[in-house]
Amino acid sequence: MVVLCVARHLYLAQHLARMLGQAGATTRAAVGLAEAASAAADCSPDVVAAEYDLLATLPLGSWETDEVLSRRPVIAVSLTRRSGEWNALDKNGIAGYLYLPEVGADAVMRVLTAAARTVVRAPESLPLSWSQEHLRL
Repeated sequence: MVVLCVARHLYLAQHLARMLGQAGATTRAAVGLAEAASAAADCSPDVVAAEYDLLATLPLGSWETDEVLSRRPVIAVSLTRRSGEWNALDKNGIAGYLYLPEVGADAVMRVLTAAARTVVRAPESLPLSWSQEHLRL
């Protein structure tokens, strides 16, 4: 599994890559959104592990329109915020959350593997219709 580790600073991006690499992932580090797009085009990651503060503080418009990044699940990663401490409004598009000081290698790989699985969605252009039987509780 290839994981693109994105952070605001090189030191942190490399640290995330080392930690996820020790858990068993093949990693690539990138600093900022522009470098993430370039690295993603080069390595075609299965999952993107992005620093929570990067996701919460920068506009992600370029990420959302990028050919590769827009189609990859994103795991928010933090060294300072526990999963209950993140802003609920920031969860759009986030496939999972890792608070690295409290998880071991097995938990990291479980989250990455779960995020990398293909999500099946109904096409937006087709309305779904349900019979009354399916609507009853």
